[in-house]
Amino acid sequence: MSALTRNKVPSAPAGGTAPAAVRRRSRRARVTAIAFALPALALLGALVGYPILFSVGRSLFDASGDRFVGLDNYQEMFTDPASLKAVRNTAIWVVAAPAVLTGVGLVLAVLTEKIRWATAFKLLIFMPMAVSFLAAGITFRLVYDQDPQRGVMNAVAVAVHDAFNDSSAYPGARPRGTDVMKESGNGGFQAVAQAEPGKDVTLGLVGLPPASLPQQARPAAPAQVSDDAVTGVVYLDFVPGGGGTPGAVDPQERGLPQMAVELTKGGEVVATTTTGDDGSFRFPDAGDGPYGVRLPPKNFAEPYTGIDWLGPTLVTPAIIGAYLWIWTGFSMVLIGAGLSSLPRETLEAARMDGASEWQIFRRITVPLLAPVLGVVFVTLVINVMKVFDLVYIIAPGPVQEEANVLALQMWLVSFGGGNNQGLGSAIGVVLLLLVLPVMALNIRRFRRSSR
Repeated sequence: MSALTRNKVPSAPAGGTAPAAVRRRSRRARVTAIAFALPALALLGALVGYPILFSVGRSLFDASGDRFVGLDNYQEMFTDPASLKAVRNTAIWVVAAPAVLTGVGLVLAVLTEKIRWATAFKLLIFMPMAVSFLAAGITFRLVYDQDPQRGVMNAVAVAVHDAFNDSSAYPGARPRGTDVMKESGNGGFQAVAQAEPGKDVTLGLVGLPPASLPQQARPAAPAQVSDDAVTGVVYLDFVPGGGGTPGAVDPQERGLPQMAVELTKGGEVVATTTTGDDGSFRFPDAGDGPYGVRLPPKNFAEPYTGIDWLGPTLVTPAIIGAYLWIWTGFSMVLIGAGLSSLPRETLEAARMDGASEWQIFRRITVPLLAPVLGVVFVTLVINVMKVFDLVYIIAPGPVQEEANVLALQMWLVSFGGGNNQGLGSAIGVVLLLLVLPVMALNIRRFRRSSR
């Protein structure tokens, strides 16, 4: 027998036994896979599939669920001002938050590669992800508090403002009556009597707690009268414990130091000065009068209290800022993982060719990271469409409507007082329809990257 005959592979038995065995093994594998997947599919159907189908059906009925109304709930959704505002705010979230987060995460991921303590820095940035949205919302409700003594943001804003602008020394001070001083407009006060050189001007104020006076305040005393100067005193016309003569300087009353005083003639300011520690002021070399004496508004303006972060104008950007604080770590870590897989030889070749770091970042790093950036961006878009708890916790009740989003509107309409689950289901269905295309795009990206 030749070698060719000895090495010849035996042909398959008649009747296709081998293909039948392969088919049996394939069917057995499919049955096994389905058997293992059935519990998960049943759970998925109970927790996801059934609620979706029920919500679609419920959205076609009225608030009581007894009368079929067709698409009336959807029509009401797109005509109701509150729902339209929720759609607008959701659009702002979708446009702003994912783009900013992706950009910030990219910058931080690139920078952390160039610092020594990169791991510790990444841990610090990622740590807010471990904080629940409830705790983060409560924290940022305090951070944005209007009172600078409690709100960190306004404490910083007040500190910066006061560093460049002098704050008012005597907010809330006012004359005891209109017989000595009257309002001069914009919160200032004008002496009723005309001033003349050689005559003293006495200006008493009330409305200030004695404990709030500057430490350097001394017992009130008028400046020394002279024939060529307009002199006077500005003091707190109040004696602790009672007593004293209104409109007259008593020994127990203290002057108001550093009070701005203006000398006017014909309605024009001709001289300015400030009071001493005893409240006295003096305009030397004053010519023939009469003059007017005025305390300008800057003495009495209320102190700067910061920015109304949770007001109708800034509440949505403020809440987005809290969201950025939480999710920046997520974006940075994912982009950092993609950055670590980039071919280093390409980057080194670009540096050897004389490319700057900015050129490498713009022309090499960003294009190579485009798939990762796309996944991060799409994931964040899906996430911001569902944002609920941050808005509900941070936004105060009076302005909650200004910060409203679709997920919160769905809850408010269904359970938060509206008791209209038909309209709430319609909002939920619309929200699902908005999320589905983005989810499909993300799934396509995952499949493409796996191939």
